[in-house]
Amino acid sequence: MSDRFQALRLFVEIARTGSFSKGARAMKLSQPTASRIIALLEEQLGTTLFSRSTRALTLTEPGTAYLARVQPILASLEAADDAIRGTDDLRGTLRIAASSIFASRAIVPRIGAFVARHPNLQVELTIDDRRQDLIQEGVDVAIRFGKLPDSSAIARLIGSWPLVVAAAPAYLEARGTPETPEALADHAFVIAGPVAGKELLFHRGDRQVRVQPKGQVAIDGAEVAVSAVRAGLGIAVASLPSFAEDLDTGKLMQLLAGWRLADIEAHALFAGGQAAKPAARAFVDHLVEVFRSV
Repeated sequence: MSDRFQALRLFVEIARTGSFSKGARAMKLSQPTASRIIALLEEQLGTTLFSRSTRALTLTEPGTAYLARVQPILASLEAADDAIRGTDDLRGTLRIAASSIFASRAIVPRIGAFVARHPNLQVELTIDDRRQDLIQEGVDVAIRFGKLPDSSAIARLIGSWPLVVAAAPAYLEARGTPETPEALADHAFVIAGPVAGKELLFHRGDRQVRVQPKGQVAIDGAEVAVSAVRAGLGIAVASLPSFAEDLDTGKLMQLLAGWRLADIEAHALFAGGQAAKPAARAFVDHLVEVFRSV
């Protein structure tokens, strides 16, 4: 039975990393040994789990379906182990996914206390501005902004922040400072983030103004988008934490402070639903606690 569990864990690691060699290293196995284990697993299942080529290693359709069933089982086993040990002795690996800007500006400055509290826990932070398939990519918890898609994952609200409009001083010197939402029609936007391509609705008292951002530059990486705004490529809209550091140092200027946009929520998505790792839940508890104190 222990051999079968080893095979399942190896299968998940290879699927997550897209590499036999990386999966083998994660399990402290040689690549030939890992290949033999997976070959035996495929023989026992009577199907091919991976499609191998000189360029890539991908899951087959049966492999994808098998991964979706195996991941929650392994998560439940880890949860059982952690429940016996208690949350003061979390072990194994916790895989967190977050956007580049949230990871660098919100998670990294606050993760030190968490890892110090759990010295036997290995934390892997994946930086990705797209929305991953949590099961297929082996992510235990993902931090996502904006409206959540329909999903079997369990979500928990970790914070809510106002959206703000900002631009670099150099851009404002060249193009002028918009004093009203209507004036934004004459300005260039860096199209990025959770509001990319969406109409903006500004509020002030009983008055509402709708604005459709337009610009020549669209960027799908939040951290790079902020760099583009700093470089004077245009105006951008993002959550307050995304701009806070640059606003404090004067690299960016907040615009239309008398007007309000909707707040944007950040959720933690647990890949395993009710079987989510205790380490994932403990990490989210930590984030909620530190954001509440800010």
